[in-house]
Amino acid sequence: MTTPVSGTGSAASTPATTTVDRPDQMGKDTFLKLLVAQLRYQDPSNPADSSQMMSQTAVFTQVEKLEAIATQNAAMLALQRSSSAGALVGRVVAYTDESGETKTGAVNSVRLATDTAEATAYIGGVAVPVARITEISASLV
Repeated sequence: MTTPVSGTGSAASTPATTTVDRPDQMGKDTFLKLLVAQLRYQDPSNPADSSQMMSQTAVFTQVEKLEAIATQNAAMLALQRSSSAGALVGRVVAYTDESGETKTGAVNSVRLATDTAEATAYIGGVAVPVARITEISASLV
């Protein structure tokens, strides 16, 4: 007897990337440009306080480290998704096809995710994005 595991994902998903692009926030390049502009246009008779400069340099270092952490997290998420996709081989799954119809079949193989493409399961010769899988049987075929 098999016990189905229901999925909660939608029919479409976005693959994880190893870069983080947030146009609504300043990045390290913008911060560095502001810091250089501040140094360039400061009043020579009243230079910037050295403690302020150290503080700004520390903030710049924090921004760099946070970007590195975000990149590592995205890479780990992509690896986790690939690992999860590999566990589907030999399992009976239900998925939603292009027309919205639910179909069932055994997963023959899986193409792992890359930076630009999500993982794909091959079910009876049909390529199915892993995000379209809605149910996974608990037992192997």
